[in-house]
Amino acid sequence: MKMRSDTVTKGVQQAPHRSLFNALGYTKEELERPLVGVVSSYNEIVPGHMNLDKITEAVKMGVSMAGGTPVMVPAIAVCDGIAMGHIGMKYSLVTRDLIADSTEALAMAHQFDALVMIPNCDKNVPGLLMAAARINVPTIFVSGGPMLAGHVKGQKRSLSSMFEAVGSYAAGTMTEEEVCEFENNVCPTCGSCSGMYTANSMNCLTEVLGMGLPGNGTIPAVYSERIRLAKHAGMQVMELVRKNIRPQDIMTEEAVLNALTVDMALGCSTNSMLHLPAIAHEIGMDFEIDFANGISAKTPNLCHLAPAGPTYMEDLNEAGGVSAVMNELNKKNLLHTECMTVTGKTLGENISGCVNRDPEVIRPIDHPYSETGGLAVLKGNLAPDGSVVKRSAVVEEMLVHEGPARVFECEEDAIAAIKGGEIHAGDVVVIRYEGPKGGPGMREMLNPTSAIAGMGLGSSVALITDGRFSGASRGASIGHVSPEAAVGGPIALVEEGDLIRINIPELKLELDVSEEELDVRKAKWQPKEPNVKTGYLARYASMVTSGNRGAILEIPKTNE
Repeated sequence: MKMRSDTVTKGVQQAPHRSLFNALGYTKEELERPLVGVVSSYNEIVPGHMNLDKITEAVKMGVSMAGGTPVMVPAIAVCDGIAMGHIGMKYSLVTRDLIADSTEALAMAHQFDALVMIPNCDKNVPGLLMAAARINVPTIFVSGGPMLAGHVKGQKRSLSSMFEAVGSYAAGTMTEEEVCEFENNVCPTCGSCSGMYTANSMNCLTEVLGMGLPGNGTIPAVYSERIRLAKHAGMQVMELVRKNIRPQDIMTEEAVLNALTVDMALGCSTNSMLHLPAIAHEIGMDFEIDFANGISAKTPNLCHLAPAGPTYMEDLNEAGGVSAVMNELNKKNLLHTECMTVTGKTLGENISGCVNRDPEVIRPIDHPYSETGGLAVLKGNLAPDGSVVKRSAVVEEMLVHEGPARVFECEEDAIAAIKGGEIHAGDVVVIRYEGPKGGPGMREMLNPTSAIAGMGLGSSVALITDGRFSGASRGASIGHVSPEAAVGGPIALVEEGDLIRINIPELKLELDVSEEELDVRKAKWQPKEPNVKTGYLARYASMVTSGNRGAILEIPKTNE
């Protein structure tokens, strides 16, 4: 059987290559087997990645057992929680494309026959999915798994509770000792943070896309079942090699639409609306975020995991996981069940017979939390190209809201005003110049949303930004406003006190200012001096597109 790796292992011309494999300790017998790149995101700074050394070893064992030669190579990852609220957050989203590019480079340079991707947190998952589509050799994913929920005063808690506790302390409703109790108990294990935040959203959607084995999205990091899953993933990638099943056979347009459908049912992070378009771009799919509304209109929201509700990833796992959610959706024929998956079977075959073991965690299809999905795309004169809100995490009284704009040019100024008691019930906080290009890097606004919630304003204050939100954010938090302020989008023209109208059921985001007045303001507007002029962020800002396109990178067009 001719293999891709023959390019570096076979023939006299490749004798120098083999000498270098000899230097690595590989035997002749190992080089006669398929070379499987095991892309490990292990590090000692991300809690969701500190266990990936064990996952990596389990994958390598599985590959070896099934007749392949595993070769570990690295991928980077950033902990969004540790990067939150300072310059570090500018370096979070940008890593998605770094991860995709560097993994492509490693795989192409060394001619691997197959890949096992081992991600877990936030940008690491979509970055490796983008790389998988690009490289297009047999590939399977196995993540590190979610963290178990913490417990404070007998209640399950998570990282979002921790950020909100800081807001409560600022409001004077919580003591420093109580904050300390949260600090010591909300993150009790390794793993991706325990609610339906970005990391867990993307790991669940990896399973829906067909790129991970059943259980990939929900089996807790500390369960031995996660190790067994990793061994099976290592074995299964060799089946994919034998059958020549590749990512682009699996990640089709129909699979992406399945992911968007399950996204709505689970109530995933708004960040999925950045990452799904970017993944779709790699398979040549023209993904308009407006798709979300059409799918949302027919997809019931079945889960209210933290921060939207009191259940956590461990509860979803016990209830039957992503497969059980998909099986509920399939009762109304909402999925493309013919899609191929890494099991070698179709999605329909994978979910056949799955049981919903807890109808409180996964609502039955005929008894949903709502008849429409967890995310919504809002448009209007404030966001002509769209904006995104996690509808399932918005309290009912804020679904329709109007109030005066309170305008801030950066996240830090907004936080100071919120904690300083300058924001009042009814206000609409506007944070701009935080988009992909303007930030640069499109920072997450978990600190301001948590401060609003902690100050007791979650049911009366909205927040609008051209930045983005953590999956841990809740409330009327509307992000990804496009076009962003840095390119002269309408959000750059908002003035203090302008009336803003939000109507989530009608999918509208409007600025109550006449077109004539906006034209006058536009004529006076001047681009802001870039925040960063050197290094990777400057290069990123020169290439990045708007949030409505998934903040993908494009080579700037030159005037000919």
